[in-house]
Amino acid sequence: MKLMNRRGFLAATAAAAATLPSLRSLAQATAGQAATLKLHLDQPGPVVPRDFVGLSYETQQLSDTSFFSAANSGLIAQFRALAPHGALRLGGNTSDYGFWKPKPTSTPPPRAKREFKVGDPPPDLSYAVTPQAIHNLRAFLDATGWTCLYGINLGNSTPALAAAEAEYVAKTLGNKLDYFQVGNEADRFGSTIRDPKTWSVDTYLDEWGSFANAILGRVPDARFGMPDIASNEHWFARIGDRLATDPIRAHISCLTHHYYFTGPPDNPKATVDALLHPDPRVPQVASVVRAAASRLNTAWRMTEGNTCYRGGKPGLSDVFAAALWAADYMLLLASLGYAGANLHGGDARLVATSLGGTLPGDALVHDDPASHPHPYYTPIAHIGARYVAEPVSYGMRFAQRFAGAQMIPVDFDPGPVNATAYAASLPGGKSATSTGLVAIINKDATRSLQVSLPFRPSAVEIVSAESLTATEVHTQPGAGGDVPPHSMAAFTVNLKS
Repeated sequence: MKLMNRRGFLAATAAAAATLPSLRSLAQATAGQAATLKLHLDQPGPVVPRDFVGLSYETQQLSDTSFFSAANSGLIAQFRALAPHGALRLGGNTSDYGFWKPKPTSTPPPRAKREFKVGDPPPDLSYAVTPQAIHNLRAFLDATGWTCLYGINLGNSTPALAAAEAEYVAKTLGNKLDYFQVGNEADRFGSTIRDPKTWSVDTYLDEWGSFANAILGRVPDARFGMPDIASNEHWFARIGDRLATDPIRAHISCLTHHYYFTGPPDNPKATVDALLHPDPRVPQVASVVRAAASRLNTAWRMTEGNTCYRGGKPGLSDVFAAALWAADYMLLLASLGYAGANLHGGDARLVATSLGGTLPGDALVHDDPASHPHPYYTPIAHIGARYVAEPVSYGMRFAQRFAGAQMIPVDFDPGPVNATAYAASLPGGKSATSTGLVAIINKDATRSLQVSLPFRPSAVEIVSAESLTATEVHTQPGAGGDVPPHSMAAFTVNLKS
């Protein structure tokens, strides 16, 4: 059995491990609810890209050139543990406040004065992105095996500066660059950095087009992800209409949007129980973006999201319930055909800056603040000189098992238990012994499941915690179809048996 302490300050000992009840005895003691599962092997679903799992960081993180660098071995180790081929997205609220500084004498472009609005960066925020930061970023990507979705300032920059930055980034990152993202949450510009009386999806497309064409003038084979909206999915239909016959369509790699389950942290509806129940908006938004992506012949990706916007909520975003949510949400997106999902996190100071200077969740902490990660929702916490995997990252690791696999539709009946199921055929599935993967995510606080599997499992692994609000995550072998309360089970099966 492997015991993982999210703070990493206490070593797991054999004596401590011995005190944990076995998963089989726990399932027997709780008389698991019978559940049935059927796999539709004749209806193969989407293939999950190998870089499906991703992380999202503020672009301002590049102002610390030592952060994304080959020297940051602790962060590199956590990225590699999360996924061998992930996608790092650089964007967030701060991405529209930085400037490209190719020379020590370079200065930021002039900027109109703005009023401060709670939840957004200070209007006078300005930071530099330098060639050294891009060189170090390339070395970091080489060390992790990851690629990059690179954010460029649309809100407070010029097409010429964007093109100069893009040219340097493309040359330096090479095949580690997936595409450029010009602008972050432009559907909110009308309330932040543009005139609300004139801002619309059409004015956005006009501005975005001027930047994209300037970049193409310097990087003829540039690729773009867009529009990276916060929540207004209605933009996609208009984007599909406008760009369907535009030559720039050939340079659009992905349609992108964000998703936070709830927020802000003081929202009384931001509870563990709510987090672990389905959000009908997820499939609704998927159908809208899929329709636009079909018109433009592009992929679609959720590029920034997490449990609770504005930095996360203590006791919700930093506990095992967030791991169950992450696994379920990401596998749902995989089954809906998404190209990937990037959960947001990073350095506490910079995420706080992106929100105006503070993390709202801090006002809700009633115990030792050091017992929580900052920001609360981050998959990888930066504590002193250490980088520590938080519970939500274990949900991401669970979903990572499906990278490269082909989803298989399932019929799943867990009875009264709050649980979901997913299945896939693993790479090499056309061989004589087709290997499949079945995931059962039991989000119920008290009831276990006894799943009747259509194929005998050759291996079972359970990811669990002492409770939904625990912060230590355990991984150990399972047995049969037993799935304890508040746990995730991964069954490896032979689909030909």
